[in-house]
Amino acid sequence: MYWTRLLCLLGGAALASAADLKLGIIGTDTSHVSAFSKVLNDPSSPDHIPGAKIVAAFKGGSPDISSSATRVDNYAKELSEKWGIEIVPDIKTLVGKVDAILLESVDGRKHLPQFKEIAAAGKKLPVFIDKPLAGTLEDAREIDRIAKQSGIRWFSASSLRWSEIGTTMKFPDTKSVLTWGPGPEEKTHYLDLSWYAIHPVEMLFTLMGPGCTEATRVSAADGDVVTCKWSDGRIGMVRTGKPYSDYGAIVFRGKTTTQSTPKMRAGYTPMLREVVKFFQGGPLPVANEETLEIFAFMDAAQKSKEQGGKPVRLR
Repeated sequence: MYWTRLLCLLGGAALASAADLKLGIIGTDTSHVSAFSKVLNDPSSPDHIPGAKIVAAFKGGSPDISSSATRVDNYAKELSEKWGIEIVPDIKTLVGKVDAILLESVDGRKHLPQFKEIAAAGKKLPVFIDKPLAGTLEDAREIDRIAKQSGIRWFSASSLRWSEIGTTMKFPDTKSVLTWGPGPEEKTHYLDLSWYAIHPVEMLFTLMGPGCTEATRVSAADGDVVTCKWSDGRIGMVRTGKPYSDYGAIVFRGKTTTQSTPKMRAGYTPMLREVVKFFQGGPLPVANEETLEIFAFMDAAQKSKEQGGKPVRLR
């Protein structure tokens, strides 16, 4: 009886392992690939998420971005030696080996051409596109157009959408929201908010929802402030610290004001849980339309900065 039960358990584990989705990484130039591999590939991790495993990766990389060029080979080596992930020579080869893709390239400019290669392979694999979705609003919209044309399901998000702030400070009576976070910029990216300030920007949209119509940006040496109007009359604000700052938020609810704790809880595991469910056929964790609106917001904020702080409507 004991051996029969043990064999059944082992057989069930083997079947579960065989049923795991095979994931591929594009871009080994971000610390996310190391963190994601531990969560998805290490059953002994307390944060382990079953159902999907990273099996292959394409290095990619951007020689004109230091944080990419100096890390891409090191993270590829870690994925190979520590996690047994196969490093493949190109995206076409990667697509042929996996069921879904984590587009992780740290350089948002690479995402559109890399997404085109995914689409050209013709497998219609679901794709998670790590922040930033793209380098420009036009590129972001082109990714969405190609996805619709090719029948590819995709989404993009900051992990802070599932942070303590994003999950405990959403209220039906929210009147206004102020979020803040780090805002270091990367000169290669036209939308400078997309490089790192995407995190407090996405926290703002998480708490306010879509509907932004206008952005006004004031810049200073130690940080920028973007004030934005919503179509229903509410006001949102984002403050970015240069080069770095902590994260936080204040939600104004009429007579009530709610402020985040000094050290909010955050991590990759809640987001990855949503990614795996999405790859398994679940619903979009974040509507594509909202993600594109976030890019329209950053585009308007960029143009406001260029015009000396004039209000700019989203296009």
